[in-house]
Amino acid sequence: MVVKNSVLKELEDAYKMAGNQLYLLYGRVDCEKELMLKAFLQNKKYFYYRSRYASPEEQRTRMGQEIFEKFQVSLTKYAYEEYFNRVKSGGPEKLVIVIDEFQYISKKDSEFMEAIRKLKAKRLYPGPVLIVLCSSAVAWVEQEMPEVIGAAAEKGIDRKIKIGNLNFLEVVRALPDYSVSECIKVYGILGGVAGYLNRWNIKQDLKSNICRLILSRNGYLYRAAEELLSESLRELSVYETILATIADGNDKLNDLSKKTGFSRAKVSVYMKNLSAFDIIQKVVSFETGGWDHAKKGIYRIQDNYVNFWFHFVYPHLSDLYMMSPEEFYDTHILPGLDSYLGRYFSEVCMEYMGLLGSVGKLPLQVTKMGTWIGKEGSIDIIAQNSMRQYIVGLCNWNQPKLDMGMCEKLFESMKLAKIKAEYYFLFSAREFAEDVRAMAEQDKRFILVDMNEL
Repeated sequence: MVVKNSVLKELEDAYKMAGNQLYLLYGRVDCEKELMLKAFLQNKKYFYYRSRYASPEEQRTRMGQEIFEKFQVSLTKYAYEEYFNRVKSGGPEKLVIVIDEFQYISKKDSEFMEAIRKLKAKRLYPGPVLIVLCSSAVAWVEQEMPEVIGAAAEKGIDRKIKIGNLNFLEVVRALPDYSVSECIKVYGILGGVAGYLNRWNIKQDLKSNICRLILSRNGYLYRAAEELLSESLRELSVYETILATIADGNDKLNDLSKKTGFSRAKVSVYMKNLSAFDIIQKVVSFETGGWDHAKKGIYRIQDNYVNFWFHFVYPHLSDLYMMSPEEFYDTHILPGLDSYLGRYFSEVCMEYMGLLGSVGKLPLQVTKMGTWIGKEGSIDIIAQNSMRQYIVGLCNWNQPKLDMGMCEKLFESMKLAKIKAEYYFLFSAREFAEDVRAMAEQDKRFILVDMNEL
């Protein structure tokens, strides 16, 4: 099963610290925090409580029952301070107390966080204790929690850990039997969401997994895109209209306003909300001298699976109900899938360059990396060092060969961007034309990277 190992390591490091600690662990639904907690709590003395949608009184009753069952202690007050006073590790080991989905308590009962503060301060339990408050309500944690729990309680949190998606390297490790090309396809469809990857069957091919998980009515991801939006957003009709319009290729604010019929001001407000939930992102071109030739900022759907759904499925929703999953795939997904995945190949290539830079294997010590989106032509990757020297990347995913014509287009875009490069990284998912190979042999500024290298 896939989890974010870097976060698991942070929790282990916290457990090894002396004294008491209070950590906040949060992430989107399907980040698999429960699996992570299960792995972390192995061979440790702990108390885990999963909060409910319940009244304050019912919540206390439920936790009290579980405290009694776990520690076999008598309770009289059924209050949080009493609970944390009666927990015990039974030895010198650090006790771990995990309150999962703690927002259900905090929103309705201020006494809970006050008891947590006293617990950390050794006023209820002598310790040592690691307290982990967990939540899958990302927006609530980042926007509303400080006001709900109060400044003093928030100040007492030693570390906030947000469980992010897996990067591509972690996806490759999660799919050890897949080729890099196959991993890119899975990554372009699911992204790095651990819960989605855990339901991908590596014994089945791409089409079978998409039909089973996404296009079948009982598939795990059949309603995942809409459920992700509905968790924290209202007026889904507006949000889905905007996302469908972006997925259709309208990436400028003016275009979105014209296509949706919503005012620029309204679109801006809703885009801000979508950005807060990591659903969309505003992509700004790498700053070069060619600012007049660059698009000033475009919007993209950041969440890979949401993008896939609104690009391939949402426009043909009627057919989804009338066709078999296999027929829908052959009709609406297969013809455009290769072209669609080109963006994600570029992202993988940029991550690869970032990894090379982190271990000192790039020819320049890069301090900044991005993409340049021109009004005519684009540059997939631009990397810059502190001396404003550049490495430029060109990424070919779906063409049979990366040929000299593609290189010439890159050179033209560089003229518009007004940059010159010290080195060129040419990435191809398939092959390189002979003239490109000959150029790289003669000019060592050109570095060819194929799928085996990735």
